[in-house]
Amino acid sequence: MLAQLFTSFIATAAFGILFHAPKRSLLQCGFVGMLGWLVYYSTTDSMGPVTASLLATILIGIVSQGFARLYKMPVIIFSVAGMIPLVPGGMAYNAMRQFVQQHYPQALELAINTLMIAGAIAVGLVMSEVLNQIFHSIRFKPRCPRQSDSK
Repeated sequence: MLAQLFTSFIATAAFGILFHAPKRSLLQCGFVGMLGWLVYYSTTDSMGPVTASLLATILIGIVSQGFARLYKMPVIIFSVAGMIPLVPGGMAYNAMRQFVQQHYPQALELAINTLMIAGAIAVGLVMSEVLNQIFHSIRFKPRCPRQSDSK
């Protein structure tokens, strides 16, 4: 488990470097990716890869928004780097390989699973943004001044 967490941290921070994220954000990027992978890895057996990806992406989005506020940086720096361990690139490659080898039932199954995981990642990002908007609209709701009775 520790090797999984360490590897996901390094991979996420390395993609932060590849995407030209500011150097001062690389540790936070690595932490976001590691946290997302921890949720995915610990829930994938009980809930399946699609639901695990959804939950991990929601957490990545929420933590990314917190880091963006805390470090005064765009959310996308943390969220894109944090999602890298969740992207089903190997599954997409295997789906294309099965298509090329004309194993269509296996290829279709892999392609559908890949699209479902990618959709779960997209929905997770949207849900984290919606939750953030709801939280801030409730927390920072402007108070209306009382109307004075003297007229």
